[in-house]
Amino acid sequence: MADVIKKATRESYGEALAELGDKYENLYVLDADLAAATKTGIFKKKFPDRFFDCGIAEANMMGVAAGLATTGKIPFASSFAMFAAGRAFEIVRNSIGYPHLNVKIGATHAGISVGEDGATHQCNEDIALMRTIPGMVIINPADDVEARAAVEAAINYVGPVYMRFGRLAAPVFNNKETYTFELGKGIELCEGNDVTIIATGLMVSEAITASEILKAEGISARVINIHTIKPIDRDIITKAAKETGTIVTVEEHSVIGGLGSAVSEVVTETCPCRVVKIGVNDEFGHSGPAVDLLKEFGLCSDNIVKTVKNAIGK
Repeated sequence: MADVIKKATRESYGEALAELGDKYENLYVLDADLAAATKTGIFKKKFPDRFFDCGIAEANMMGVAAGLATTGKIPFASSFAMFAAGRAFEIVRNSIGYPHLNVKIGATHAGISVGEDGATHQCNEDIALMRTIPGMVIINPADDVEARAAVEAAINYVGPVYMRFGRLAAPVFNNKETYTFELGKGIELCEGNDVTIIATGLMVSEAITASEILKAEGISARVINIHTIKPIDRDIITKAAKETGTIVTVEEHSVIGGLGSAVSEVVTETCPCRVVKIGVNDEFGHSGPAVDLLKEFGLCSDNIVKTVKNAIGK
């Protein structure tokens, strides 16, 4: 485990923007006085003429991004998830979603792993909010490789995209030489027939570890990475429901309206089976070290193993 490389997806986001700036001359980046934290400052340093700091005025920033999109630019509007999805929701809905403009929202510092910043900054509701906006694509990459590929996929998609990035360093498990990002397609990472673990974002690596632990105990757990929560891959979920009969979803987000809800909606329509959701329950977070908080809220491999065993009666 000491050889595992870890990197926060917010860093991958900032670096990808700067790298892709040469390839896409109509790529513009906006931030709300948080460029150092969101890592868009990397783009600012390289392309100062295509970067705009809109100050602590997130709603206004979304309006500026909408205006840029109408001129043929591809704007990435960035801030913490709590502000990008929460504070600016009305403008995202009415000025970006309603006219279906080509705006990309780079939301960093999502989930409980924001840590010491506490409940006011730990956004566990953003996926639920963005899912309700018609036509909004939602991407939640799991590691550095996936995050970089997702940024370019967002650029090439015409329409609004909400991208979710984390503050905490995450293990890099994808091979950049062979990895291919396909919008709306889930990825089966581990084979299994007894149960399916469907995870997204920071929880994908935890799901892989849980699968390895379960395998050692004689339980075959399939692991699926859902990096695109909307549109979600209905086929891979339905296939898993039919072949394993039980699904456990894992997300660093509220259990209300997020990945677990999206998966449940699919299986109730296509192949009803038991779905057990692991996430932040109907409660606010609190301040504390990120790693400790993840364990406290059950967002770890040990709790995934325990939940799987209970779900399949072992």
